Amino acid sequence: MEIQKPGRSRRHHPEAFKQAVIEACCEPGASVAGIAVANSVNANQVRRWMRERGIEPPTRRVAMPVLETGPTPAFVQLPIAPAMPTLGDIRIEVRRDNTAIKVEWPVQASGDCAAGLRNWLR
Repeated sequence: MEIQKPGRSRRHHPEAFKQAVIEACCEPGASVAGIAVANSVNANQVRRWMRERGIEPPTRRVAMPVLETGPTPAFVQLPIAPAMPTLGDIRIEVRRDNTAIKVEWPVQASGDCAAGLRNWLR
């Protein structure tokens, strides 16, 4: 049995096409990757075309300003927040037909309490 492998073929772009893509990439705010994708070309290929023609691909990185600060203290004291008052429990009494239940549940687990009641009331 003979297995055939797909042949690779290279695409050749005319010089006018390359120049048009490079010019679009050199416009202010243009994204090389965005223009490459829009023209069905890999962004690395477009950057290579630019380097071959002596054009530096634009960078979108923005230089961050360097802040000058004084010496950092070894210890910084932070204010202590007042303690939260203790919350009570959830207390619910539910009557349904001839059945009544009383629920006491910690406030910290209120989501579990709501889920349990929802299941019971269905």
